[in-house]
Amino acid sequence: MQVVTLTTDFGTKDFYAAYLKGRILSFANQVTIVDVTHQIDAYNIVQAAYMLRNAYPAFPKGTIHLLSVNNFYDAEPRFLIVEHQGHFFVASDNGIFSLLFDGLPDAMYELSFESELNVRNLNELFAGVVSHIADGKDIAEIGELTNKRMERISIQPIIGKNYIRGTVNHIDAFGNVILNIDRSLFERIGQGRAFELYFKRFDPICAISDKYSDQSEGEILCLFNSSGLLEIAVNSGQAASLFSLSVDDTIQIDFLD
Repeated sequence: MQVVTLTTDFGTKDFYAAYLKGRILSFANQVTIVDVTHQIDAYNIVQAAYMLRNAYPAFPKGTIHLLSVNNFYDAEPRFLIVEHQGHFFVASDNGIFSLLFDGLPDAMYELSFESELNVRNLNELFAGVVSHIADGKDIAEIGELTNKRMERISIQPIIGKNYIRGTVNHIDAFGNVILNIDRSLFERIGQGRAFELYFKRFDPICAISDKYSDQSEGEILCLFNSSGLLEIAVNSGQAASLFSLSVDDTIQIDFLD
């Protein structure tokens, strides 16, 4: 059974996600559709890339990942089919692919289409592409091999010998605050030293926890989450609201000699 994932900014209040699913099933009724999320903030490709980047490795090779976020970013948008690590990705070339992968993917194809591009026709295009890939047909029949993609530079931590200055990358449904600092960077700069993690005007966090329950309920902590990113959390609480943290807020980690 061919698996197709959907990542969109459609939300669940309207019929948009159901319509896209219906068109896919009309073209390829043997596929299994899995929602990554339809709750991406409108046009937010950074958030969409974060969600799918962390979700797609869990799926079997051969999965088709369809992203429908900020498709009409330009008067004449491009759309790409990308092959990477045995997976297929279909999305507009609005910069999302430069955020989704480290470096260039294995192969990229620019989709060909002749009809006027509007929302309805785009759903038909997406459904047709999914069907084509699911049937095992050659992607070169519907797209031209390319090495061109739009680049979008993600915000990277600022580092020094004794510090890392990072930003809030995402806030999840539990109010956990995910930073743009991964374990390898933390360990490379920290070299096993004690540290103090500062944000806003609150007291610093000075230890890495292994799990939320390492601290008492209501107590703040930081840990590396399942994606390997540093996270500020509160055991059984909402760190983002309790400490007024928002996406793009700055945090600093000072390593002590």
